[in-house]
Order: sequence, then structure tokens, then C-alpha cells
Amino acid sequence: MTETTVSAAAVAQQSRLIGEALSEVKRVIVGQEHMVETLMVSLLAKGHCLLEGVPGVAKTLAVRTFASVVGGTFARIQFTPDLVPSDIVGTRIYRQTREQFDIELGPTFVNFVLADEVNRAPAKVQSAMLELMAERQVSIGGQTFPMPKPFIVIATQNPIESEGVYPLPEAQRDRFLVKIDVPHPRGHEEFEILRRMSVDPPEPRPVLQPDTIMELQRTAEQVFVHNLVAEYAVRLVMATRTPTDFHLPDLEPIIELGVSPRATLGLVSAGRALALIHGRDYLLPSDIQTVALDVMGHRMGLTFDAVADNIDPRAVVERILATVPPPQPVWRDGTDGTGRPEFV
Repeated sequence: MTETTVSAAAVAQQSRLIGEALSEVKRVIVGQEHMVETLMVSLLAKGHCLLEGVPGVAKTLAVRTFASVVGGTFARIQFTPDLVPSDIVGTRIYRQTREQFDIELGPTFVNFVLADEVNRAPAKVQSAMLELMAERQVSIGGQTFPMPKPFIVIATQNPIESEGVYPLPEAQRDRFLVKIDVPHPRGHEEFEILRRMSVDPPEPRPVLQPDTIMELQRTAEQVFVHNLVAEYAVRLVMATRTPTDFHLPDLEPIIELGVSPRATLGLVSAGRALALIHGRDYLLPSDIQTVALDVMGHRMGLTFDAVADNIDPRAVVERILATVPPPQPVWRDGTDGTGRPEFV
């Protein structure tokens, strides 16, 4: 992998700024630390994020608060069964007085799009999201319109067992860098929520701005990745396609479709973002392991029998992580002066 050009001092300074933004979000959101940190990982890695949880676990509030803290423009779109693609990306409108068509852009031309309950909309609407998410542009009437920078889609969805929801197409699931399962709050967290409801809730203050976010994204892209760490990410992905080659023959009847190359790219980009959050200018195998469940789980296709047996794709990823050995970091004094480890 290419060498980084960012200094350790710059990484430390930016890590403190990121920590300040995360702390501001946590002033409003009780618990859900993993969700809040992974939202930041997704932003720094220029990836889209999918939140899944039952109604009432603060998915929408978390996204609103996060968007307020990191700055930029924000729009919320409520996905419903009667939504049509033009409601999202825009359309052509004929102006009779001028005898010509005007382009009316949709609400997605903002930095942060909250696609609320995204799996309540039919397939034609989901298809309209593909170009938006993958190419960061939309085509209307033969014209192409780029999205503003930075641009991220944060979608929420209810579990597929809920009424009135559609499963997301495989191609669209693959466009999301991470999928976060949002659990119910724990007992002491729910008590804190109840206590906060008796007073005026805190208002989040902006900590970052779009230019700052783009600078942080550039820094994350420059986090150093050792070749052995990159190869480890590739092996994790390959283990979902040919499990027997990685001493996992029992996964052959469970995995119908291994994860795509987007997962390989996602493991490294999300790992780099996590390293930056933790104040490091180099990637460790533990960073890859931390993000693997959220990056790989939703991309994996299970067989009919595995789905019938309620096997969780995240449990399959955990099994792969436990079996595929990571490279071991070795710190040597006075090697290259970077403070980074070697790997064996």
C-alpha cells in the first residue's frame, strides 16, 4: 500500500476534534456508543450507513443530532409505499409560459440525507437510489447533476418481520458501507432517558463544517496500511466465497453468496477511519476486526436452509474472524522513526 504523507501530530489534532464532535452527539443520545462511533467511521470513509432497529430506539434522533454536530445541509425523506423516484431525485417540469422544461431538483441535494424507514418504499424507488449512492450524481432529462461534497446517505429501516416493509435489493445493500444493528437501551440508560425527559433536552452545537469534514476524509485516506494488513482484509473476504480453502467447510452449506469486492475496499477504508478516530496514522488488524461485522454482515447471502434456521450473517462473520489468523504487530525500537509496527 502507498505511504502516508500525514504527520502523527496532525492526526492527533484531528482525532481530538473528532472526539469533541462525538462527545457533543453523546450529550443528546444516551448510550448507543457503537452506533455513534460507526456513523463517524462512515462519514470519514465517505460511505453510506444503514441503521436497523425496531421503532423507538432513537435512530432518527441520532442521525438528526449527528448531522447538526458535523455541520452541512440536511434533509429528511420519509419513505412510504406511494413514494415515486421523482420525489427523491427531482423531475422535469414544463413551463407553459416559456414553452420549455425546467429541472426541479429533489430534496437529496444536501450533504446529509436521512432516508427514514427506507424499506417501506417499493423497488422502483430503491432503484432510483442506486445512482445517487454509487455515483453521487443523478440524471434528469439527459442532464447529470453532481451531489454536493461531502455527501452521505444515512438510512434507517425496521426489521423485515415488521408490517409493510420490503427487503432491500442486494445491489442497494451493497452500496451501504456499514449496517448497524441498533438495540434497545440498557436499564441504566433507559433510566437516564427518563431523567432527561423531565428537563429541557440539550441542543447540539455544530463542531465541524463541510470543509473540515473533507479535510478529515483526506487524512483518513492517508492512514498507512501495511501490505500484510491489506492481505488480511482480502483473506477475510475470500473466506466468504471459498470457506473450505480457509478450513471452514461447515460454512459451505450456509453461505450462498460471498461478499463483493466493495467489502474489501470497505474494510480498509472503514478501518482507516477508525484508526484516525483513535489517533493513529497506521492501520492495525484490530481495526479491521472491529469494523468487519458492520461492513460484511449485510453483504453476505445465506442459503434458504440457513435463513430458515435463523442463522445470523454476523455470526458467520464472527466465525471467520475467529478462524482466519491476523498478522501480528511487532514494535521495534529505532527502526524507521515513524512509531509504526512491523507485521509478521
